[in-house]
This record gives sequence, C-alpha cells and structure tokens, in this order.
Amino acid sequence: MTAIQLNAMNVQLWQNIGTIADNEPLMKRLSKYVARLVKAKDDPTLMTKEEFYAKIEKAEEDYRQGKTFAMLPGENYMDFRKRIGR
Repeated sequence: MTAIQLNAMNVQLWQNIGTIADNEPLMKRLSKYVARLVKAKDDPTLMTKEEFYAKIEKAEEDYRQGKTFAMLPGENYMDFRKRIGR
C-alpha cells in the first residue's frame, strides 16, 4: 500500500469516526470492535486461511512420506516429546 493510499484511508477512518462520535451506542460498538482487532493483532497463533491450508497440505505430505511420529500406548505427552527430541 502506498503512502498516499494509507493517508487516504486514515482520513476516511477519522471522518467516519467523527460522524459517529456523538452517538454513544455506535461509539461503544466501535470501541469493542477496535479492542478485538488489537487483540487479534497481538495473537501470534493467528494465521490467514491460505497459511492454514498450506500447513494442512504440508502435514499431509509429511504423513505420506512417513515423516510422522505416534505416541506409544500409555505414553504421556512430555515423554513423547523427549523421545522424538523436541
């Protein structure tokens, strides 16, 4: 995105906020929505739909190539991780 496009988007955003600034219910909704956006931005596990499907495809390919591990009966998660070296 160019600086001009970013500036135009910022101007439009502030104009729209100014339009609803005197409407308390809309400002509350906007505040809640912005809080969710901020929380999502800080979420390191958040990924795009494309990233998600790429991860699944890679896992399926690893499975086809036998690059997988299985937990043994009665094995707990920590023992499993130690056994596979992670």
